[in-house]
Amino acid sequence: MSSTRYSILALALATLFSASSAISFYIWKKNLIEWDSKMKELQKSLNSALEKCAAERQGRIRAQQALRKAVVAQPQAKSENLDIPSYPMAPIGIVQSCFSTRNGTPRQPLLVPLARACLVFDSTRVPPASLEGLEEYSHCWIIYVFHLNTDLEKLWKHPSKSKFKAKVRVPRLKGGRMGVFATRSPHRPCPIGLTVAKVEAVQGNMLLLSGVDLVDGTPVLDIKPYLPYCDSIEGAVVPNWVMLDSMLSVASVGFSDDFSSSLLDCWKSVEKKSLYSSPDELKSLVKQALSWDIRSVSQRNRPHNNLLKIGSGDASDNASDLDDSQDGEASGELIYHLILDGMDFSYKIDGNGNVMVKEVHLSSAISFGNNKNRCNFLMWKDKIK
Repeated sequence: MSSTRYSILALALATLFSASSAISFYIWKKNLIEWDSKMKELQKSLNSALEKCAAERQGRIRAQQALRKAVVAQPQAKSENLDIPSYPMAPIGIVQSCFSTRNGTPRQPLLVPLARACLVFDSTRVPPASLEGLEEYSHCWIIYVFHLNTDLEKLWKHPSKSKFKAKVRVPRLKGGRMGVFATRSPHRPCPIGLTVAKVEAVQGNMLLLSGVDLVDGTPVLDIKPYLPYCDSIEGAVVPNWVMLDSMLSVASVGFSDDFSSSLLDCWKSVEKKSLYSSPDELKSLVKQALSWDIRSVSQRNRPHNNLLKIGSGDASDNASDLDDSQDGEASGELIYHLILDGMDFSYKIDGNGNVMVKEVHLSSAISFGNNKNRCNFLMWKDKIK
């Protein structure tokens, strides 16, 4: 009898334990589902916040681009009311450059010998025969438009309302101002640029150049052959501050241990769109580009422990293409960005001018290579020396 009671008690306890376990499991599973739902909501909220932050960061840039398009699209009659003779001109070609943004584009030509660009002429305006004989010259002059200036609307305003700045900040003067016509600043009454580049090859309506200081998408107005006997002036004199090249050069350029692997990963996506033959050649381009301090005056003057996130341009005279050309990390380092061939190269520079390139990834801000007609190395491999 006692044994039967114990069996019944044990069975009751087992049943109670099983029921308790089932209830606990049900409650645990219910809580897990709720937690999972909350985690998904939080993740969704975080992603939304990050997207909003990125959109706000790029908002100014989009507004500037929209303004440029609107300004260019304005009827020319508005400028004709100024009683000033005008000379309508349209680009004869567009530059496809390795420099995806203004930040990082050399300040002067031939400073980066490996910097390549393909000038594609508008065949409706420039027949291929127009380029015959150009390949016999080593260099050519290029006249172009500073199309990324943020103040293009001034061109359509009366001179009294354009607020034209007579002086601009000069990098070699550490931000000191100089008369605009004593500099090569892009912010000019007529935003026209003049540069020289090495002629690598001519093919159809395309011209391959090297040593360029032109950003991708630059509209070209004209090209002319470089003539040493009259274009090179013996005994030409320039101000002393122009000769201070050491102010814009860096001490050294190095690469992190992880750089090569990250470059190889990116190369798989850009190989067929690039003007370069290999990752090693692209690495040499990065080293040449960063051999000069591409930071703005305000960035160079800012202490290295300052973690405020700003753009790469000088706020008083111009605006940058990307707000995230500089950012800070928890370690106290300032990380800068160079966009080349649609890839984002992150690097740091210490107080002694030593550059360390950390890694590279595909740029999410630049739609590089979407154009199926974009020039690439394979098109020119038989002509590149």
